Amino acid sequence: MTLQWLLQIFCFLAIAAADGMKPKCQTHCGNVSIPYPFGIGHPSCYRNEYFKLRCNDTLTPPKLFWINLEIQNISLLGQMTIATVICWDCYTQDGNSSTNNYCWINLNDTGPYTFSNTRNKFTVIGCDTWGHITGSWGRDFTSGCISYCTDSSSVINGSCTGIGCCQSSIPAGVKKFNYKVGTYRNHSQVWDFNRCGYSFLIDQDRFNFSLSDLAGINFRNGTTSVPVLLDWVAGNETCQEAEAKKVTYACLSENSHCYASTNGPGYRCNCTSGYQGNPYIRGGCQDIDECQDQGNNPCKGICVNTIGSYNCSCPKGTHGDGRKEGNGCTEDSQEFPVLNVTLGISLSLFFLFIGTIGTYWVWRKRAMIKLKQKFFQQNGGLLLQQKISTHRAESFKIFTSNELERATENYNVSRIVGQGGYGVVYKGTLPNNITVAIKKSKIGDTSQIEQFINEIDIVSQINHRNVVKLLGCCLEDQVPLLVYEFISNGTLYNHIHERGQTRSISLQNRLRIATETAEALSYLHSAASIPIFHRDVKSSNILLDDNLTAKVSDFGASRLVPIDQTQITTLVQGTLGYLDPEYFQTGQLTAKSDVYSFGVVLVELLTGEKPVCLNRSLEERNLAMHFISAMKENRLLQVLQDEILQEGQEALLIAMAQLAKRCLKLKGEERPTMKEVAVELHGLRGFQDHPWVNNNIEENESLLGGASHGCTSEATGQYSLGNSLLSTLEDGR
Repeated sequence: MTLQWLLQIFCFLAIAAADGMKPKCQTHCGNVSIPYPFGIGHPSCYRNEYFKLRCNDTLTPPKLFWINLEIQNISLLGQMTIATVICWDCYTQDGNSSTNNYCWINLNDTGPYTFSNTRNKFTVIGCDTWGHITGSWGRDFTSGCISYCTDSSSVINGSCTGIGCCQSSIPAGVKKFNYKVGTYRNHSQVWDFNRCGYSFLIDQDRFNFSLSDLAGINFRNGTTSVPVLLDWVAGNETCQEAEAKKVTYACLSENSHCYASTNGPGYRCNCTSGYQGNPYIRGGCQDIDECQDQGNNPCKGICVNTIGSYNCSCPKGTHGDGRKEGNGCTEDSQEFPVLNVTLGISLSLFFLFIGTIGTYWVWRKRAMIKLKQKFFQQNGGLLLQQKISTHRAESFKIFTSNELERATENYNVSRIVGQGGYGVVYKGTLPNNITVAIKKSKIGDTSQIEQFINEIDIVSQINHRNVVKLLGCCLEDQVPLLVYEFISNGTLYNHIHERGQTRSISLQNRLRIATETAEALSYLHSAASIPIFHRDVKSSNILLDDNLTAKVSDFGASRLVPIDQTQITTLVQGTLGYLDPEYFQTGQLTAKSDVYSFGVVLVELLTGEKPVCLNRSLEERNLAMHFISAMKENRLLQVLQDEILQEGQEALLIAMAQLAKRCLKLKGEERPTMKEVAVELHGLRGFQDHPWVNNNIEENESLLGGASHGCTSEATGQYSLGNSLLSTLEDGR
């Protein structure tokens, strides 16, 4: 009976040692395990005062503390997770603040704890926010970062690179620091979606930035602290110095060793190879039975566990070292019937081949499903669902990749009908014989994915006869695809500049195309549910059907504009020759930026010239500058296209030219709105079938110009036509 009692006590002590605790010492506080050298209560339960902890069991659940720092986890590998306070700085709409913007943490300069410089990051969250962190006590440093953004659409979940969230590192050896958070404009310009700024040190493995972190005034539903990782050491000596002090040496287990800290002075203990457990108590490192671990059994043959190691051998009838990482076990050679073995091998290989093929097709099918799911998320599928779920039309269809491959003959190059800055356009035929245009976007980074999602979101909300209709999309391919109605007659650019392939456009049709384009842009600016700035108005983005009806397309660069704003700050984007110079200089995108680009298109319709021409002088290579110069020098006749001059509607041409001139004003505030442009063009169309009456004949004559400028014989012919046109005006007067 006595022997049985002694055996029970021995087993209890062995189990306690393996669990990293001392008998009669508290092993848990709430859900946190407390291994020695840490402890609570009696001094024998912890190594020294630095490892003395306190359990507050009045809380539910109980919480573990070192002094006043909450401990969330302790690892015998020399790491501890604590909770640290968040600095915050919040503002009301009228600018009043509520802040706790200065915080500090002190781990005691002589203690065993140091902030991990490899896992922790100083983090600042906000769209009008700065933060800095300053260390002291022999480890002086200052670091920080600025987090800025103008709208929530530019913020990317999981990205902490300065847009809504930024981070900076801390050096090794830090034990004490203070940190602060502040704002530049009291969040006044971003208050609608970001009212507070935050700064804190956090274990980067426990943090993932989210757009929701910017919203409201309670960070993550009232969270007041975040996890921070500490490195701890058993003592501040080197291993050589510690081993010489047998009384205070921390590595007590016979099968343990000492190793130096990589974050400041000091040493830690670990079990030697082949052992596991707690190296800080006697008998704490226990032998690992590698043979019992089926997942990591190192032997291919017979495994025999030994103290601190193992042996591998091969079963009878085989030979080798028996190790998985060695040559394993091979059957001994012996006499056997060649025919039977050959037949058996052949049948085995046959069934193996059949099984492999079947397995491959099953695997390939599953892999394709996973790949399509991956592409769906990679191409912004979740973001797209959020954006269009509330306003997508019933006619909008999500196509499969197989449907679009069949429609385009597997994206045959002969199906390409156009290429733009954001993708390639294919002509496709659906099973119901409907012809569509399929845009295959060029995606290179996250920002272009947002361009693609932006185009779907914008075009799916537009319902206008002069805007190309979006029929659906496909997100199952490596690059996303958009499916539009097919506009059969090419672009306005082709009809103006590639004359060998298209018929000439009459002045009446040019005026109608300009009017329809202006009406579409006016609708985007002022009649759509949310105002839209196109940002890339040009003749190659205006499609024409068989009746030469204009359709505005390509919304990859477009921006939705909050109803209470008239301008937004963006990275400058557009096409050379059409780009608003005021937008180029200031980065402020307004509705007048589209007006300027439309003015260039109107000049293209009048002159038949490209927006940039290297054949002109350096000052006039830009078509807009060339046209304005001609207007100022009263030589409009010289730049207008001969074909429309011959139609004899000089007053209409002058009115269109003067409208184009107003659209091309350098200052946006001096340009008309697109609605005013559309109304004026509509009025000009109403007078096409009636004689033009203009009392200012001298002004018309001056604008048209003539031979007084010393033109060649060709110019003289133009002057005669100009005189004839002016005669018509005089007769009307």
